[in-house]
Amino acid sequence: MFNKNLLLPLLLGLIIGAVVTQFIFSNNTHSAMSDEGEAKPLYWVAPMDDNYRRDKPGKSPMGMDLIPVYEENAEGNDSPGRIYIAPHVVNNLGVRTAKVEKAQLTDSINTVGYVQYDEDKLVHIHPRVDGWIEKLYVKAAGEPVTKGEPLYTLYSPQLVNAQEELIIALKRNNVSLIQAAKARLKALQLSPEFIKQLQKDKKVQQTITFNSPQTGVVAGLKIREGFFVNPGNTLMSIAQLEQVWVEAEIFERHIAAIKQGLKVKMHLDSQPGRVWQGVVDYVYPALNANTRTLRVRLKFVNSDLALKPNMFAQVEIFPELTADKLIVPIEAVIRTGNQNRVVLAYGQGEFKSVAVVIGQVGQRQIEIVHGINEGDTVVTSAQFLIDSESSKASDFIRMSKPQHPNATVTGTINHIDLQSRIINISRNAIDKWQRPAATMDFFVGGSVFLTDFTEQDEVTFTFEVQDELVITSMHKRQLMDDVMSESHKDMQHD
Repeated sequence: MFNKNLLLPLLLGLIIGAVVTQFIFSNNTHSAMSDEGEAKPLYWVAPMDDNYRRDKPGKSPMGMDLIPVYEENAEGNDSPGRIYIAPHVVNNLGVRTAKVEKAQLTDSINTVGYVQYDEDKLVHIHPRVDGWIEKLYVKAAGEPVTKGEPLYTLYSPQLVNAQEELIIALKRNNVSLIQAAKARLKALQLSPEFIKQLQKDKKVQQTITFNSPQTGVVAGLKIREGFFVNPGNTLMSIAQLEQVWVEAEIFERHIAAIKQGLKVKMHLDSQPGRVWQGVVDYVYPALNANTRTLRVRLKFVNSDLALKPNMFAQVEIFPELTADKLIVPIEAVIRTGNQNRVVLAYGQGEFKSVAVVIGQVGQRQIEIVHGINEGDTVVTSAQFLIDSESSKASDFIRMSKPQHPNATVTGTINHIDLQSRIINISRNAIDKWQRPAATMDFFVGGSVFLTDFTEQDEVTFTFEVQDELVITSMHKRQLMDDVMSESHKDMQHD
């Protein structure tokens, strides 16, 4: 039969147990939430110098507040280099992010250039005979001339003799001599009108006037009245300005995107607001050895003659659209001489710096060939401090020597070539690589004394997989067994 006297103590015990249980559960829950909601910093670091660390908050040598660096989050992710930063610190640092996406790299290539004459339409004036400049009709470079306008008058004994030969041939009525004399005068650049007039008048002209072969402007005037000239002299050049060239230089990283026929826009400081449309006319075959840039020739119509040689121009070249590429904002990539990196944002204050391989570089975007995936989130500002902290424990190595796979195995020496340092060994199976026993050649590193070994020695050796199989250490098995035995005896004696 149930004892009523025991009911009250029993109820009282149940109530006290429930209260204690609730109190403990509440405290544990609060503690877990506290631990999860506010992680304990590992240390505090200066914003501008990651080598300045302290175990408590304070000021950096530059007077800036130290920034706490936290352990990895409570989810147990042990990826090397993955760090946690408190949300309020992320906000104070001004961290901004962007999504990695696939799109066309539509950025244009901006560079500078200089306006030049169109050399395809540039005519150089040379005399065909020795002589003296009796009269010069153009006085300065840049002076405009029209086709047929007189340029200079030349006295030359050779031209006088050539005229006399034609007159003599005409008097003799020798058809062959007449044709030869006319051909010589034509070869000496005398006009058909002059030759026809000479045949009619039969009077030798002591000086001959030469006219402009085309309409344009005088470029490179190198003579004055009274100068003695010969066929080796360039007297002047006649250039046209209705169409001009612009010589621009392209950085080496943009060479793959440059080709003949691409559309080009040009702006000049001398005429703000005006835009010229042109095309890439020619891509030169060699780079400048000093500047590591490639020359590109652009062509523009200059109907109003507003473009003048040696003007400074700002050029924008538009490459052809290509297939979609994996791109990120250009400011997201930390570019160094040895490695390119981006900082990935995982959310909830988690970041990690990873190495990437970059491709084409635009003005605002950059192609990522390898290292991240579409849809990842990268940090585009304040990433340098995060990268510095993450890189110290990350799973890529910046400056150290790359590690090669290695294994330690036993075997028997079959042959030793001391000169080439190649040794043939019948090795046992390599369990960690699941490789069966085999006989093969190994290259022996400089730290191993090959003269200590002979054929048929049983050895224990460690080798690395590099370009070749390289043995880094090797010992005779009997010697190793003796050492292990002595060590075991010493341990028992102790």
